[in-house]
This record gives sequence, structure tokens and C-alpha cells, in this order.
Amino acid sequence: MATEEPKFELLEKDQSFELRMYEPKIHAEVIVTGNMREASSKGFRMIADFIFGDNVAISGQSEKISMTAPVLIEPRPEKISMTAPVVIEQSSAGWRVNFVMPSQYTLATLPKPNNSLVKIKSVPAKKFAVIRFSGLVDEEKMSKKVSDLEQWINSKQLKVIGNAELARYNPPWTLPFLRRNEVLIEVE
Repeated sequence: MATEEPKFELLEKDQSFELRMYEPKIHAEVIVTGNMREASSKGFRMIADFIFGDNVAISGQSEKISMTAPVLIEPRPEKISMTAPVVIEQSSAGWRVNFVMPSQYTLATLPKPNNSLVKIKSVPAKKFAVIRFSGLVDEEKMSKKVSDLEQWINSKQLKVIGNAELARYNPPWTLPFLRRNEVLIEVE
């Protein structure tokens, strides 16, 4: 069975760059600290615990939730706020790590996390500029891909309205040259 990915309409493709319109979705997310590798691992474990049953479903029991792809990570220079400006660099405030929830759920039907650090968020439809690439990703490589994507966005005369996010699609045991990664930036 294939892993579910968020649904989007491909608006434009230009080599490794794409312009996509994503449908509304639901995220489970946490804010964690550390460097990118540590934060990614910590955040993944916390949300994985939630989807593997550390939750309370409508029935009052725990429920396993199917894994989806990608896992997203975004630097956060301050506590999460939908209106705060965010720069593309790691800071002491941490990283936002999230999983997209399977499309079968609504906010009303999704089990509630037992861990108060795991937050459930409704995300409206959004347009993103995207760059796809393979390999291992560290902060330096992410910064380079963000720069490449920003240059493409400028060449298309698009307006940036969101923060850069790193999307990882593969489990950690995947060989580096087979890994699918993307950097996404919300645009108007």
C-alpha cells in the first residue's frame, strides 16, 4: 500500500522547481529545540507516538493513525504564531515538526493527542513554490536549497508570503541517493 501524500494541483514545472496549489489539510505538530538533526528526531518521535496510539479516539480508546509523507520541519525563531515573521535560520526557540494527517480525518474525527505538546492544526489551501532534490539534508544544504528556490521565485516574480519548510519523504534507512526531499515556500 502506498503512503498517502497531501493532494495538490501542479500549476507549473521547471526542471527541479514546481509551483503547486495544495488542498486544505490537517497537521499534527510540535515545537522542539536542538540543531536540525536533533529537532527532527525529537519531533518525529513525539508525533509518531501520537499516530501509533498515544491518543484518545471518539470511542474513548486509542487508535492507530496511518503514516503519511512527508514529515515537515521548519525553523522557528519564536513561539509558534500564525502572524509572526520567521527568518530562515535555526534559533534557540526551536523547530516546528509536523505530519500531515490522513485525508479521511476531520478535526472532529481525528483522535486527540495525550501529549499536550502535540498540537492539531487545520491548514487552509495554499500555493507553494517547491524545489525537489535527493540525498542527506543538513542545515547547510537546506540553506542552499532555500537560496536556489528564492532565486527561482524571484525569476517568476512571485511574492513570498510564508516560511521555508523542509519536507522529507523517506524513512531513515533509505539510501541517500534514493531519498526524496523538498523545500517549500508559500507564495501568492
